[in-house]
Parts: sequence; structure tokens; C-alpha cells
Amino acid sequence: MKSELIVDVQPTEVSIALTEDSRLVSLQKESRNISYAVGDIYLAKVKKLMPGLNAAFVDVGYEKDAFLHYLDLGSQFSSYFQFVKQALEDTKKVPVLSKMKLLPDINKHGSVTDLLEKDMTLMVQIAKEPISSKGPRLTTEITFTGRFLVLIPFSDKISVSQKIKTTEEKLRLRQLVESIRPKNFGVIVRTSAEGKRVAELNHELKTLLKCWDDTVQKAQHADVPSLIFEEESRIVSMLRDVFSPSFESIHVNDVETFSQISKYVDLIAPERHDIVKLYAKDEPIFDHFSITKQIKSSFGKTVSFKSGAYIIIEHTEALHVIDVNSGNRSKASNDQESNALEVNLRAADEIARQLRLRDMGGIIVVDFIDMNKSEHRQALYDHMKEVMANDRARHNILPLSKFGLMQITRQRVRPALDVVTAEKCPSCYGKGDVQPSLLFTDVLKEKLEYLINDLKVTGFIMYVHPFVDAYLKKGLISLYRRWKIELGGKFQILPDQSLAYLQYKVIDNKKNEIDLAEEKDLETSSTKSKSKAKNRNNEE
Repeated sequence: MKSELIVDVQPTEVSIALTEDSRLVSLQKESRNISYAVGDIYLAKVKKLMPGLNAAFVDVGYEKDAFLHYLDLGSQFSSYFQFVKQALEDTKKVPVLSKMKLLPDINKHGSVTDLLEKDMTLMVQIAKEPISSKGPRLTTEITFTGRFLVLIPFSDKISVSQKIKTTEEKLRLRQLVESIRPKNFGVIVRTSAEGKRVAELNHELKTLLKCWDDTVQKAQHADVPSLIFEEESRIVSMLRDVFSPSFESIHVNDVETFSQISKYVDLIAPERHDIVKLYAKDEPIFDHFSITKQIKSSFGKTVSFKSGAYIIIEHTEALHVIDVNSGNRSKASNDQESNALEVNLRAADEIARQLRLRDMGGIIVVDFIDMNKSEHRQALYDHMKEVMANDRARHNILPLSKFGLMQITRQRVRPALDVVTAEKCPSCYGKGDVQPSLLFTDVLKEKLEYLINDLKVTGFIMYVHPFVDAYLKKGLISLYRRWKIELGGKFQILPDQSLAYLQYKVIDNKKNEIDLAEEKDLETSSTKSKSKAKNRNNEE
């Protein structure tokens, strides 16, 4: 599988697209003005205790106070607080954690008022970025993440990634890390550590330990509140997580960012230095690599996939809802049950992609098309687990309920990505929204394929707005010529001034209009709902 990273740096925003075999699978956007990122560590002050929530609000310098729950204090809070207190009281020397005797774990059912006080100074780490009107979520379980290892002060546990399959390799890595880690530092061994030598892991461990020492030293001389450790940029942290031998290229359109990424690749894989490439063409980088078109087609409320089926994605404050619709283009050779299974399996593929692409977290409820056979329900559940296996975010998938609903929980670290795909309507001077013009040609081709291949209609004329007609016929090898060759050429496309910008109509060879209205082309949600309600009533 060919993986590429495309980085678009603009004055106010950086957009990072990850593609696999040229297909967009992840998109992240980062404002260049936002200074709060997951992994940042602050010296902060407790502002207010909330016994009813068993939590505290903490001032980290953000416009909204950050939220620190009792469960996010960590089991070793007593040892942590003793260390921080000692470090802040005696700023002439840095306490050595490996020589410290750890105190007993705190009561996991305890109260925040037993451990925290107003105006108490803490070292805290951003666990979740601000979402909606809320401030950041914090933890005092400090961690430092590298490419192979995660360092956890005040712990003695060693954990190995479950994605490393062989027992022998897990045991080798556990023994190796045990031999090089200092006392009172826990370690998580990441999947990328598989097959690595002791020298590589030891070098990274020393780097992470230095980050810890530097952070403590900075805290000793910092004002409250202030940033004492800054996580690597979103670009570098994403590269750290996804970099693999299958990575073929990294394209970036900014000299400074190009230099930053080049230095990081030199550090982690000097033999792959030449994969970092500076993009200097006039055409926007996302247009050149077909990212813009994929964004437009993937971030709308309705997302179509093969065979005319589509999903509808709705977002609320509490959860995300995804509705699967079959359209009316199921294979005639299959029965209804088989068609439902086929559409549901394809929908599962697209849903797994959408969760990663939009970084949707929290509770996701998927309303699949009803299936009566238990083996088909199980096949869908197994398939969803399989296609979600590559998702790096922690998630849990429940089997289909008797109502055809599948519940998914997915780790929410930052707000779900929302991209506006509609464009202003040119006919009403921007008062309304229309489908992106970039996708309209795809719609026209899909309708032509449906007419010729499914309905077996020939000799028809498709009328479009004159601007669209001109666009389809521009150039020696125009879209119109290519479609005529691909589809058999037994149709015409002609301009009609009376049509709106993104409107079309089809007239057959007997001068009758063929109705291709969307509501007749696709099974409507209301019809589907009635069908499901009937099936569910029968089940009950």
C-alpha cells in the first residue's frame, strides 16, 4: 500500500492529508494561532473545586478554565504531588525520581477535596483539546511520546502494544525495556518498536528522559500559569504515528515546514531523507494531488459510494448518527437480503474511513439496512471490526441490535473535523447553497452510466446549462469526448439557457423527458424508515 502525506501551509492554517493508494484517509487542520495541543504540559493553578462533579477547574492560561477530574489524577498522585512540591520548593536542584520511594496508590473512589486545594500549583498535561464551549481536559499522569516508546513517570509498569501479534516478540521487547528503563518510570512499547534493536530503543528512551528532566527544570523557574513543555507540531506528531516502510513521499508547499519535516525524517530514518519533497508549482498543492475533490465529495452530509448507495451523517452535541441507504440500484440477480448485506458491507468500509477522516469521537450510532438472517448480522459485525482494526484511536464496537443499530464508541481527543462543502448559489447571488461544482461532472457521468447501462436507453439528449456545456467540451480531449468513448457514444449533451447552473434534463429519442429526480433515483429516508418500522413491529 502506497502512503503519502500532503501538507498545505497557509497563512492562518495548516492542512495535513494522508492518502493510501491515492485515496484520502485522514485530514487534519491546525490553526497557526492556536497554542493548545494534546500533549502540552503546563504549570497551572487550581481555581475552583467542584465536589458534585468530583473535579476541579484549573487555570492554564486559556480563556476557559481547564477541567481536571479525580480519575485523571492518576493512581500515583501522592508520589507525583510530593515530587512536584519538592521541586518547586527547592529550585537549586532537580529531584531524582529514580531515587524516590513511591507512596501507596490513592483511593480510586476518593474525593477531589481530599487531594486538591484552591490555589494549589500542579504540573498538568492537555489530554483533550477544547471542544465546543468547553475548556481543555487535563491529566496529572504525565507522559512523553516517542516513535517507539511512551515514557510514564511515577510508574513501574511495562506494557506492550496488542497489535504486536507474536508472543516471542512481546516477551523480547518487555525484557529489553526492563533492562534499560530506570526505576519509577513506566514504559508503553508501541507497535512501531517491533523488530527494533536495543540501541534504537535505548536512544529514544534517553531522549524521553531528557524531556522529563528539562520539563521539571523549566517548571522550577516558571510563572503560574505557563507552558513548560510543548508537544511537537501536528505535522511531526502525525508523521511520528503513521511513518512506516510503505511511506513513499511527503509533499509540502512551505520552505520552513519542509526544513522541519526533513530534520525529523533525518532523525528517525536518515536513509529515507529523499522522500520529503518541496512543492513549488503555481497550482494549489491539494488541487494537484486531487485532495480538494476528495474533500468536497467526502465531507458533505450525504456521502455516496458504489452502486448508488449512500450514507447520511448527522452530528449532535451528544452523539453522531449515521444512516445507511441503499438507493435503487441493487443487483437484480440478488434477493433483498443479499442486496442488504452487500450494501451494508460497503457502507461499513466507508463508515470506517469517515470516522478516521473526520476524526469523529464519542458515541456513534449506525442505522444499517435491516437483515433477517443472523449469519448476515454476524458477518457485518465481523467486517466492521476488521475494517476498524487500522484505526489508531481507541474504539469499541457492539454487535447489531434487533433494530439494526450498531453502537460504536471512539476516542475523542479533539473536535470532529467539519468542512463546508456547499457553494453559494450563483442564481440567487449567494442566498442559497448548491452542490460543489467540482462534483457536478461526477453526478452527470453517473446519470449517463445509469441511463446506458441500467436502463438501456440510447439516442437520448442531456441538456445542461451553457457554462457546464462549455466546460464539458473544452479542449481537444474533452470530458464529453472521453465519455462518448467510454460509454458507447449513443447520446448527446447540448446547452439549454433555461436551465439553472447545476440543473440538467434528459430527453429520449421520442421527445419524452426521462425523470431522473433524486427522490426517485434513491430510496428516501422516509420510505426506509417506514420499512424499518414495519420490520421491527413484526420482530416484536
